[in-house]
Amino acid sequence: MRRFTDLAFQYIDGQWRPGGGSWDVIDVNPHDGEKLASITVATTAEIDLAYRAAERARPAWAATAPAGRAAVLTRAADLLRERAGELTGMLVAELGGSRRRAALELALAEECLREAARLAPHTEERTEPLPADGGADGGEVRIRREPAGTVCVISSFTCPLLLALRPVAAALALGNAVVLKPHHWTPVCGGTLPAALLAEAGLPPGLLNVVVTDVDEVGDALIEHPAPRVVSFTGSPGTGGRVAAVAAARLKRTVLETGRGGALVVLDDADVDRAVDAAVFSRFVDQGQMCLAASRILVDRAVAGEFTARFTARAATLRIGDPADPDTQIGPMISPGLAESVTAAVDRAVREGAVALLRGETRGSLVPPAVLTRIPDGAAILGREVVGPVALLVPFDGEEEAVRLANGVPYALSAAVHTADAERGVRVARRIRAGAVHVNGATVEGAPVTALGAEGRPGAERASGEALLDAFTTLTRVTVRRGGGAFPL
Repeated sequence: MRRFTDLAFQYIDGQWRPGGGSWDVIDVNPHDGEKLASITVATTAEIDLAYRAAERARPAWAATAPAGRAAVLTRAADLLRERAGELTGMLVAELGGSRRRAALELALAEECLREAARLAPHTEERTEPLPADGGADGGEVRIRREPAGTVCVISSFTCPLLLALRPVAAALALGNAVVLKPHHWTPVCGGTLPAALLAEAGLPPGLLNVVVTDVDEVGDALIEHPAPRVVSFTGSPGTGGRVAAVAAARLKRTVLETGRGGALVVLDDADVDRAVDAAVFSRFVDQGQMCLAASRILVDRAVAGEFTARFTARAATLRIGDPADPDTQIGPMISPGLAESVTAAVDRAVREGAVALLRGETRGSLVPPAVLTRIPDGAAILGREVVGPVALLVPFDGEEEAVRLANGVPYALSAAVHTADAERGVRVARRIRAGAVHVNGATVEGAPVTALGAEGRPGAERASGEALLDAFTTLTRVTVRRGGGAFPL
């Protein structure tokens, strides 16, 4: 695809330029290994240039009327819709996900941009009365949200377009400038493509800069640089902990999304057919690579037999193969190494006593769906995040055990509860520690207004919704006294 080579550069101060490093990031199609592009990595010199450009551009952008900032984001959303066919092909080629999965991400990315545009007016000043005291005649407090400054965004390869745009769009809407580092597996869809779309939508140069690089080349320079005041990171808990530590040492604010998918719970009165549909989607969408994918499927023993049979039958019908084929539902993993890791995890689980109701032979990066049951307590696979199309079915007896098992997953981003009684579902959901719990829904619910965050993990912040107002702005107050009053000294 020519479009990939057009975007295979660093994007700094509105200019496409090569990196200064001595090696290239090779962008490949996970399905057939075709080389899509190569990008020479950015060095610390390019990182400094990117931050300098952001610092120059942001004062004028912060002074731009909220309606002007919102208009750029709305136009970018319109472009996403207009270019849906082209962009679907790019997502399929770089990620290996199905066309249906790409369409879902594009829809969510479009709404993300529109939601960010709606955040822009929140920076307008509001006035509140100042109570009279000490003989003063009262007055007023003028409160305004000011942009935090320059923001560093480090994004993930899962849903790269969406997970890059979510913090980038919100930060821009609120008057900040951004330096974005996409994951090296998805440098175009997660980095240079969003920059090109926003530039075409009218974003002035310097406000969004993209550096394609790696920690092996630049170390912690992205975070240590004095320019960024906020660091937004989406990825693994281990790397997130490192990001938080480096940022904290320099008194920088962090916005972290470092959790994993929680449990999907099927209670004894659930609509089994709907629960099966939700569970298949929650576990197998995007080959199970999404951070919101259900980590385990917990089923009450009263319906476990029926659920297991129907779920396994549905999983067996999922079409595996070329993601460019509109009928494909399971495409390749993002890398052969990840496919090998998933296969090894299933092999170990079976050796430890788990029963594989469904599994197939891994071919390259293609991993067929696997369904495991009778998993022994203490099995390694129960204690790790399986980033792949592997479903773990775990039975339980009653609500108490369901809640205990659901809370056995640390740092859950999202969970789900299925029941015929919605209020019962809410009661159970309130006891599950997760950033969001969906009653009779899927664990993968990506609406931009939903505030995501990993419950139970200290320092894990909300990474979407109105919580981004607090992440990317600072409240300032000016008090005005209208006369009278004495100073008590």
